[in-house]
Amino acid sequence: MTHALPFLHPDRVEKLRVALAERILVLDGAMGTMLQQHELDEAGYRGERFAQGCDAKHTHDHAGEQAGGEGCQRDLKGDNDLLSLTHPEIIRDIHAAYLDAGADFVETNTFNSTSISQADYALQHLVRELNREGAKLARAACDTAESKSPDRPRFAIGVLGPTSRTASLSPDVNNPGFRNVDFDELENAYADATHGLVEGGVDIVMVETIFDTLNAKAALSGIARVFDELDGRLPIMISGTITDRSGRTLSGQTAEAFWYSVAHARPLSIGLNCALGAKDLRQHVEALARVADCCVSAHPNAGLPNALGGYDETPEDMAKTLGEFARDGLLNIVGGCCGTTPEHIAAIADAMRGVAPRALPSHAEAA
Repeated sequence: MTHALPFLHPDRVEKLRVALAERILVLDGAMGTMLQQHELDEAGYRGERFAQGCDAKHTHDHAGEQAGGEGCQRDLKGDNDLLSLTHPEIIRDIHAAYLDAGADFVETNTFNSTSISQADYALQHLVRELNREGAKLARAACDTAESKSPDRPRFAIGVLGPTSRTASLSPDVNNPGFRNVDFDELENAYADATHGLVEGGVDIVMVETIFDTLNAKAALSGIARVFDELDGRLPIMISGTITDRSGRTLSGQTAEAFWYSVAHARPLSIGLNCALGAKDLRQHVEALARVADCCVSAHPNAGLPNALGGYDETPEDMAKTLGEFARDGLLNIVGGCCGTTPEHIAAIADAMRGVAPRALPSHAEAA
């Protein structure tokens, strides 16, 4: 049984357990929001390694054998995960900015680093490298932060995003029984990504922005397979997304039902992120806090998108609302998703100071 396996990094897990018992820990904010500020064009995303007009060698490097060399004709702008390879200094600086703002956790730049999502760019063959290098950047940033304040450990979270496909719903309204992905394909994709994250040295693995619980189950199965192969494990965080004010995930579950569907994984934490701002997310975080026998997390958006697709909730307003969550005993881990910046995280971290973390049930494990 996977949960009976020893931890791969027991010293880090112990530091995590101690920190969670002492205070509410702070996640970082949005990687994408920060990357947008760099306004990179196609050449910027490609960097030197994937430059336009590449020769045969570069074609092989880019698209790999399985893609038949077509990748050099595909646009790479928008593949944020690729920047871990082409502009690692940008990713490193973003991690550092969030850590300096007060984050205890930084999330790897690997939200779309699965073969399923990278297929859009014909970069499936880079999945292991994207995850490994993304993990190294996050862990190195944590090491640097810890060297400045050795009494405060920092943790690198290996991110597994939802992929661009859903196992529960048909993408064809005229054929409701059709699926463009199956469980085994998802499990294999998540296992490959997890291997890279572990190789890169992450402390925790997080399945996040879950809109389809069946996808999440495939991710958890893939993670368990990797842990079995390594004969060791890492703590797991799980974070779903309530897609709108209906109060349900895209695949139709309430927050409470979502918890019971994934509780078998015995995660370090269960939580919600993305889609909604903090005020709209509150009732669903409350539902998790009532039933979960592990830590509870929340990293909402900076409000709902405006007409231009931006986010308007200020750091002060967001921190005030999340501070209310904390004082009402709902949180163990808190941070920000879309639209949040280091300024948001600094305000949130300040709002958490001196507030006790949510009490866990007596039978719960901290990791």
